[in-house]
Amino acid sequence: MSANVTDVNDAPVIAPVAKNGRLTSVDAYRGFVMLLMMGEVLSFRHVSESLPGNGFWRFLYFNQDHVEWAGCSLHDLIQPSFSFLVGLALPFSIAGRLAKGGKFAELLKHALVRSFILIALGIFLRSMWSKQTYFTFEDTLSQIGLGYTFLFLLGFCKPKIQVAALVTLLVAYWAAFALYPLPGAGFDYAASGVPKNWEHNFTGFAAHWNKNTNFAWVFDKRFLNLFPREHYFTNNGGGYSTLSFIPTLGTMIIGLLAGNMLRSGMPPFALVKRFIITGLALIVLGGILHYTGINPIVKRIWTPAWVLFSGGCCFLLLSLFYGIIDAARHQKWALFLVVIGMNSIVAYVLSDGLSSFITNSLYIHLGHNFNQVFGVAYSSLVKGALVLLIEWLILYWMYRKKIFIKI
Repeated sequence: MSANVTDVNDAPVIAPVAKNGRLTSVDAYRGFVMLLMMGEVLSFRHVSESLPGNGFWRFLYFNQDHVEWAGCSLHDLIQPSFSFLVGLALPFSIAGRLAKGGKFAELLKHALVRSFILIALGIFLRSMWSKQTYFTFEDTLSQIGLGYTFLFLLGFCKPKIQVAALVTLLVAYWAAFALYPLPGAGFDYAASGVPKNWEHNFTGFAAHWNKNTNFAWVFDKRFLNLFPREHYFTNNGGGYSTLSFIPTLGTMIIGLLAGNMLRSGMPPFALVKRFIITGLALIVLGGILHYTGINPIVKRIWTPAWVLFSGGCCFLLLSLFYGIIDAARHQKWALFLVVIGMNSIVAYVLSDGLSSFITNSLYIHLGHNFNQVFGVAYSSLVKGALVLLIEWLILYWMYRKKIFIKI
């Protein structure tokens, strides 16, 4: 989320910080993640399909889309990075608010309000093109909001308790899926929206984590239909689920542990080394669970193996940004990303809700063929680049005016 949402600037830190008291690397990392999301408007898919056989654009397209089920692309790391950064910022937020005289009850109330707003904002954004409120909770903001208050409470605990909570949460969530029975011979696969012989289905024990035949899918069939709906809920086309907020909390706890490391007083490059070692260890552990069949790496249902694997990737990305920007103090180049990262709530809304409005405005004022200046194949790049530029200029104007939207 944004630096303002997570209050990275709420407290002074021992690690190198920018003149405004913020960890520039955290803002840049957050800005990078938001840029990946905003960059969807470039539509590498259009270019790749227009230039079949071109490996370069096929590679970019793969990393601008989610994998069908198991595995990971760069795009799949957007949501875990949001969650990771929320956890990372929490120790700074708590320390800063306590230093300003804040009481636990006041802080808890703030956390509860923040949780509610994030959940509501996620529902609002998912409902923008619906005829009525679309009650769904798999949006990034809603998922973070559902777990944020629990994360806040863990922020007052010792690291050992935080690790114990992480392990307990992942094991319990794994067990819920593992103990739920596999589909029987008469199972109605049509109702689940997934063919019985879908090429991405697992076999054997790992089949407990197949799309729309798992524990979380059954929960949503009951839970989501408690709300007024335009149509009865039978399945989520992408396989996403409400209960993913539980392992998402695990990702936030991993971020919380990273935040503890940042506040530990360790020398900057020693921290970079620890980030790298921790990241590689988590990736290896997640890979072992995946390849042994104990638990597959699936982002869409946020399996425990995904929590570990993606958490490791987040640690490596953090080591990259922190190492270059804050440890080595090469900060000037990061301004482009920092502008986005310091107002990421606005960036999120611009990308998720206003990109189409900006695009339509460009067509109105520049003509419907303005984006074909380099040919039809590259039309999405021209249009997308202009949309991105306009969105960044809005964020830059807010940055210069010191306008930062907080929740």
